[in-house]
Amino acid sequence: MKKIILTAAAVFALSFANAQDKKGSDFGYAKGDIVLGGNIMTMSSTTEVGGVSTKSSSSMIGPDVAYFISDDLALELGLQIGSSKVGTATRATSNIAVGARYYFLNLGDRFKTYTNFGLNFGSDDNGGNGAEKTSTLGLGAGIGMNYFLTSKVAINFGLGNIISYGSSTTGNAKSSDMMINLNEFNNFFSKPTFGVSYKF
Repeated sequence: MKKIILTAAAVFALSFANAQDKKGSDFGYAKGDIVLGGNIMTMSSTTEVGGVSTKSSSSMIGPDVAYFISDDLALELGLQIGSSKVGTATRATSNIAVGARYYFLNLGDRFKTYTNFGLNFGSDDNGGNGAEKTSTLGLGAGIGMNYFLTSKVAINFGLGNIISYGSSTTGNAKSSDMMINLNEFNNFFSKPTFGVSYKF
């Protein structure tokens, strides 16, 4: 009888350990996963020049969705809407982004690193009131990482672009710039972006 009880206990313990191991492997993505995410930013400040105080504030909301076409590769679509105010002057911006994200390295069970490529189209009303709008086009490639709080919820750390190109048009005025920063690894955390995502 003791042998039966000990055998049953051993089988139960092994089954529990195996279940826990499978549960731990749930951190990550797989083909067919849909991930909803985004970020929210708000800030305000007050400056004083010559005894005159000027308040400024800005806010931005940026939802996005990703669909995994393989275990490591996802296609993304995102939207950013922002507004800012300096004194009584207000300004509105919007941006649509499409891109892809490739996961190439796991740093333990919960940390997943990726490289991303994106194309975005933006608009800035420059304060309205008859002002000409600015249209923008951007291309970029960078790196980042996800940290899984649970098997479904992850925090995203975007560590900056390594290559980027941007152009803007306001009326007849056009400008463009290109940046290649191969030393980005020296200051990853100088300009990170943060977001939260949920996996279905």
